[in-house]
Amino acid sequence: MTSVSGEPIPAITEATLADVADNGLRGPGTTVNQAVIDLGNALQAAAQGDGTVQLPPELAELVAKVRQIADVDVTGIEVEEDIRLSAFRIRLRGDEPRPVVIVPAGWNPLGWLPFVYGYIKLALRGYHVLAYTPRGLGYPGWISTSGGRVDVAGPADWADGAKVITHAEGWCEPRKVGFLGVSYGSGISQLVAAHDPDERVAAVVALSTWGNLAASLYDNDTRHLKAVELLVGFTGGERQDKFDAETLDILDKFDQNRDLDDVIAWGNRRSPETYIGETNRLGIPTFVSNTWHETLFPASSVIDVYNRLTVPKQLNLWIGDHGAPEGAGMSGLLTHLPFPGLADPLREAYEFLDHHLLGADNEAPNRKQVTSQVMFTYRTKPVLGGGNRITEAARRESRDSWADVTTGEETWYLTGVNGDGDGALADKQNDGWSRSFTAGVETRATAVDAVMDTGQKEWTGNPRKYVLSEFERENLLVWSTDPLTGQGETARRIRGAAQVRLTVRSTEDAATLVAYLFDVAPDGTARIVTHEPYTVLGLTPGKDTTVGWTLQPAAYDVPTGHRLALVVNSRDQLYSYAAERGTVTVGSPSGNESRLELPLG
Repeated sequence: MTSVSGEPIPAITEATLADVADNGLRGPGTTVNQAVIDLGNALQAAAQGDGTVQLPPELAELVAKVRQIADVDVTGIEVEEDIRLSAFRIRLRGDEPRPVVIVPAGWNPLGWLPFVYGYIKLALRGYHVLAYTPRGLGYPGWISTSGGRVDVAGPADWADGAKVITHAEGWCEPRKVGFLGVSYGSGISQLVAAHDPDERVAAVVALSTWGNLAASLYDNDTRHLKAVELLVGFTGGERQDKFDAETLDILDKFDQNRDLDDVIAWGNRRSPETYIGETNRLGIPTFVSNTWHETLFPASSVIDVYNRLTVPKQLNLWIGDHGAPEGAGMSGLLTHLPFPGLADPLREAYEFLDHHLLGADNEAPNRKQVTSQVMFTYRTKPVLGGGNRITEAARRESRDSWADVTTGEETWYLTGVNGDGDGALADKQNDGWSRSFTAGVETRATAVDAVMDTGQKEWTGNPRKYVLSEFERENLLVWSTDPLTGQGETARRIRGAAQVRLTVRSTEDAATLVAYLFDVAPDGTARIVTHEPYTVLGLTPGKDTTVGWTLQPAAYDVPTGHRLALVVNSRDQLYSYAAERGTVTVGSPSGNESRLELPLG
């Protein structure tokens, strides 16, 4: 048997799985990691009986177990005339009624293919499994590709999800129906559950999910350009061929920075936040996870949705970026590879499903509702060829609610320049100063080197190091504390969302401000804690305007002897920016002193 693309299937080795764990789903540019393709092809073929596929013994044993208890096939589900969704199915044998877990694929050109391992693991836990590729996604000609045009989790996708449930009822007669999705599939899972006309969804697991799609595209009057660029290029075909007319119109408006109210309305319609009332009315247990440095669906709106849910719920927050925590656990994982804690994101998600669908008496209902992984508290060791390998998993903290994560606040006031040319973060109000920089230039102070890739490295023990002295002072401003002291090895426990207030003026009628918070070590190297952009529109050139905004939430321990640095520039590759040129001045007039409010826990 050949792969779904018609190519021979190479042998799968432990190195293949290590590649998946280290590098995730994405390859260079808008390609898919070849190791993910090879692994998905191999598991799909082996699960359907191809005895020539070479797998590591542990994976071969899993495949053999599932083949002993289940029938595996690939089919098409007709959702409209001439539109069929590609589906991968595992049906457990026997007369005992079983629940089904339906898995809409994430946004990628392989559809359901990357996560065959995850489907096998679900089947071995006692579920029928029905994975499908949402309409429009996939490379032409692959059996994991679905027909139609991409609706971006809109009404067509909700209706498709309901038809997939109906298909499952005829195929396996499930006792209950649950949904599990990663990324795009997570949003579709929540939206189908809220809209199913027959109210059949009993539980949802939404991994690397979004709360408000509009805010993920456009927030603080700033467009999230790189996120949209990545998504448009990762469908498996050309833009004009993949999207329906409405979505093409929205993408044009987004690209051209016009009629953004239409973009917001379109995004709101595709947001779980919009339908919280239905989710609560139906009482659908919901498991949600996200990452601190999320570049596609920032955590703040996910947390907002979680806070408004009144159903049985769980929120997990992890180190890294979109899909990194769940990727290896869904794609393929050996028990001894490659670092401790790698299996936790999926293990806890599966246990949530087990409790609500199988009736398992496990730890899921006893866990505190919010668990945060504290950034970079893992222990690592250097590995041959460069980089680090995690030897001890990062610390996790559990709280009864998100409100319990932040227990205090500390205010730092921005000052004028010190002897080194930077400003200070001081504990007393400081006014009467101003500092300027030239706008419109990207600097070395950036949120990430590349969408998802930088966060994938964070997840595997290799967070990016910045050098504060290399930041271009003509194009940004820096304020930092003195070396911080505290109890023991930790000077500050940042828990929650920091806020920035600045008084600004510009030579232009608009200005984009990107605020970054860094942890600076004694040797001058730094790690990013959080960031967030804000665009100020309608400025009167030369006139002061005071603005404030909230940075993305974080859980970060600042070591004793380190400094905190606030950096503000006007441009980051992730976002749109308001001015190609001009001068931005930050000041601190009396009564409107510029400051940083730091959440502590």
